[in-house]
Amino acid sequence: MAAHPAAYAWIEEHLGSKVVKESLVSSSGWSSAYVVDTQDGKRYFVKTALGRDEAMFKGEALGLQAMYDTNTMRIPKVFHYGPLAGAGRGGSFIVMEHLDMARGRLAMRELGRRLALMHLAVPKEEHAAAGQFGFPVDNTIGGTPQANGWMSDWVVFLRDRRLMPQLKMAGDSRLMRMGEKLCSNLSSHFEGIEVKPSILHGDLWSGNIGAVGEEPTIFDPACYYGHHEAEFGMSWCAGFSPDFYAAYHELIPCAPGFEQRAEIYRLYHYLNHLNLFGDSYYSQCASILQRLT
Repeated sequence: MAAHPAAYAWIEEHLGSKVVKESLVSSSGWSSAYVVDTQDGKRYFVKTALGRDEAMFKGEALGLQAMYDTNTMRIPKVFHYGPLAGAGRGGSFIVMEHLDMARGRLAMRELGRRLALMHLAVPKEEHAAAGQFGFPVDNTIGGTPQANGWMSDWVVFLRDRRLMPQLKMAGDSRLMRMGEKLCSNLSSHFEGIEVKPSILHGDLWSGNIGAVGEEPTIFDPACYYGHHEAEFGMSWCAGFSPDFYAAYHELIPCAPGFEQRAEIYRLYHYLNHLNLFGDSYYSQCASILQRLT
């Protein structure tokens, strides 16, 4: 078995059946994902991360649960997350429901409608219900730490928890000068609109979207409670169609200044890609900052 035996030991002890088969689904610099079959005919989705403590998957588990609680979207059920006991350099794992998306048919209009309903759902989390932005734990966006400490002001949260950390991580003086100029005037992009905390998937691109039958599903999140428009920060690689946006905006109308704010939200993800994958994303970051400043 390629995945760590501690994850399979947990499945056998707590879910009642021996793991008999595994298939590697994906692997990145920070985690690997497997589909595993058990002797009793059940199937689970397992992710492991060597060298990372359980905080990584705790954020994912709590995020999936927060989206699940809205009763709007097909979200995989989480069974457990925890440390990989016996891993030489430490590690963690998560076990969740396996969703069969092989024969799913994704309808963009239904995805847009369901996503809007998720954003409109009243938060169960007490801080978010009281109007604060953040999440109960910090998590990761790809392999990058994402701070989620609660704040009552969205613009301050966006500046201090999202844009400035990525700009500092990039370590580029030109980007930082433009970024500081943008951040000094950030509130002007939110004049005249009301921002309420919505549960966000946080990393919504085509690789994290699917369908079970005809029901849309989203997974592998970087959740937090934020401005619903921030969900479209990864739209440049999500493949959202005109039908998707039409259905979404039937329930949440497009507010004035949407396009400029969309640039700001895309900037966060382009900066993250710059920090994760290198200079091929530099020009996109610089171009957005030039347009906004």
